[in-house]
This record gives sequence, C-alpha cells and structure tokens, in this order.
Amino acid sequence: MTADRSLLRHRDFRHLWAAETVSQVGTQVTMLALPVVAVTLLDATPWQMGVLTALETAAFLLIGLPAGAWVDRWRRKRVLVVADLVRAVVLGTLPLAYLLDVLTLGQLFVVAAVTGTATVFFDVAYQSYLPALVDRDQLVDGNGKLEASRAVAQVAGPGLTGVLLRLVGAPVLVLVDAASFLLSALFLGSIRQPDTVPDRADRRPLRTEIGEGLSFVVRHPLLRRIVACTGTANLFGSMTNALLVLYVIRELGLSEATLGLVFSVGAVGGLLGAGTAAWYTRRVGEGRAIPLSAVVFAAAGTSLPLAAVGAPVVWLVTGWFVLSWSTVVYNVTQVSFRQRLCPPRLLGRMNASVRFIVYGSMPLGGLAGGVLGEWLGVVPALWVAAAGGFAACLPVVLSPLLTMGDLPDELDATTGPAPVAPADAG
Repeated sequence: MTADRSLLRHRDFRHLWAAETVSQVGTQVTMLALPVVAVTLLDATPWQMGVLTALETAAFLLIGLPAGAWVDRWRRKRVLVVADLVRAVVLGTLPLAYLLDVLTLGQLFVVAAVTGTATVFFDVAYQSYLPALVDRDQLVDGNGKLEASRAVAQVAGPGLTGVLLRLVGAPVLVLVDAASFLLSALFLGSIRQPDTVPDRADRRPLRTEIGEGLSFVVRHPLLRRIVACTGTANLFGSMTNALLVLYVIRELGLSEATLGLVFSVGAVGGLLGAGTAAWYTRRVGEGRAIPLSAVVFAAAGTSLPLAAVGAPVVWLVTGWFVLSWSTVVYNVTQVSFRQRLCPPRLLGRMNASVRFIVYGSMPLGGLAGGVLGEWLGVVPALWVAAAGGFAACLPVVLSPLLTMGDLPDELDATTGPAPVAPADAG
C-alpha cells in the first residue's frame, strides 16, 4: 500500500482504531477488576465467583445471535457510542457505592451483566463498521490492525490491571476503567463519515438473517473445527478464570502485587505473540499454526494447578507467559482466516455467530468452575480445566489443518475450501 493510501493517514480509521483499542483494553480490565473486588472486598465464595464469571459473558449466549442481525440494521457508530457510555455509567456506580459503604455482591452481579451485554453489541459493531469507513482494498489492512489491537488487549489488559492494582486499590481502578470507556466514546463521536442505515426494504425476517450468519460459520469444514476448538477452550478456560483470583490470593497465599506481576509478564508474552504471529505462520505454515498453537496453550494451562505443588511464582509467571503468547498467535491466525472469507454484508452476523458459539460457552464454564470449586476444591477443579484444554485441541489436531500450509482465500466459504498444497515448513 502506498503512503497516501496508508490507513495511518486516514483520520476516521485512526479514531475508530483508537476507540476500539481503548475499549478492548477497558473490557479486559473490567473482567479482572470485578473478580478482585469480589475476593478482596466482598469475600466471595468459589460458587459466587463462578456466578460473576458467568454473568460477565452470559449475554453472548443469550443475545449473541440476534445482536448481529440488529447491528446489521442499525447505525453502527451509534451502537458503538451507546455501548461505551452504558459501560462507563454502570461501572462508575461501583466506586460510588464503595465510598458510601453500600457495595454488595448483588450490585457487582448487575454491573457484570450490563457491561457484558454492552460488550456484545460493541464487539459485533466495531468489526462490521470498518467497511463504511475505508475502501474495499483497505479492508485487509484495517481488519489486521483492529484484530491485532483486540488480540493484544486480551492479554495486555489484564497485565495493565496487574500493574495498576499495585498502585491503586480495586475501586479506584474501576473508576479509571469507566473513564476509559468515556474516552472511547469521544473518539467514536468525532468520526466524520456519515453513518447510514441499511435500506429497510432489504430486511428479511430476523430468524432468516440470523440463520444466514450461523450457516456461514458451521457449513465450512475448517471453520467449524476452529470454532469448536475455540469454544471448548473457552469453556474450560472460564472454569479457570472463575477461580484464578481466589486461587492465587487465598489458596497460594500470594499478594495482589504478585498477581499483578503474573499478568504483567503475561502481557509481554501476548505482545511477543502479536509481533511474531506472522513470522510463526510463515515458518510452520498458516494451517499448521492453528493446531500447534492450540496444543501449546493447552500444555501451558497445566502450570496453574502445578503452582500448588511448589515454586508458585515460577509456575504462574512462566505458564502465563507461554499461554498468552500461544493464545495471541492462535487468535491472530484464525481470525484473519475467517475475516477474509466472509462477504461484507454478512460481517455482523458472522461475527455474532462466532461469538455466540465461542463466547457462549464461557458462562457455562464459569458456573461449572464455581460448582467444581465448591465440590472438589479449587486445585482439583483447576486440574479438570487443564485436562479439558487438551480435549479442546482435538477438533483442529485431528483435522486437515495439521498438514496444510496456506489456508484457502476464497471469498465465499460456504462450499468448503479449495485444495491447497502444504507449504515448506523448513
């Protein structure tokens, strides 16, 4: 791309990119800050931590599919701004309640559910808004930048949270988080490109439009295996996430500062993953990169329960670094693959369908983690989750991906991939 066509010179894209980056980091901060508040201020039990984790992601399961169809019908810029403002206001109630000494787990549950719902609409809309801002030949570059920000935010967000936890208390951190969503809304509101509404005459029944997006995802033989892997990994990963803060602080007896160190090192692993993903896929082949990185993050997941055996800081830091690197490599590779396959008119519904499957498993995993933590104990529950991580790899390990170099590049993926020759991995 020539310099004058670079998206770095595109004002509206820069504002979308900045807003999406700030908002995605804020989302990740929320998902760690709320559990820290629950454990350190409200003395939550394993079951209550499972409920909190489930509520943070329940909206993906409950309204994930219609959200994509709705976003395809609405002004996407307006959806993005409203989602950010809702999260800012709702999160702002937590430090206020803390100052007034009226903070409760019930309020925390409501905040988790509302912010999770707003996040569903934001995530679907921001990926679908790009075609309205840039030319078609700039979509690949734009999607790459947006997805890289999202992937890094998934790891850097918790790392940033860990650093801030050492500097300020959890309630103050939530206030900073609320301010981040306001900043994102300001970036979005300053975009000048007119935000048009799709022609109502082109609308069909909601059920039909939802079915198109879901069918696109599940009919492609490679895409459905990737989605199955991601969804299963998120199921067992949410079991871990439900118990992680409680495990580190209560079971291992480590401080919040140490928890922050673990996530900070993980952020470095995630940034390294974002920087090396392209090199890694060229080295091993784009197809093989997906199952190989899946196996790596499954193996890294065993480091969490192993921390209970001895040298907990070493196990946690090393495991989280490797887990973060492999997760970002996996996400960058598979997200780039599915985005280039999807026709622009289906982007909202495709994104919503994928999120319904891969994020819809997360509330179930959160509840399962809470139940197993109460029933078996925290450490045995973490071993169950670690074993499940290996089971999640099977759909992609036992697939043609392991022998493939380049992945198919056709626009319409509903008929399946074209034959491809394995790339030289040497």
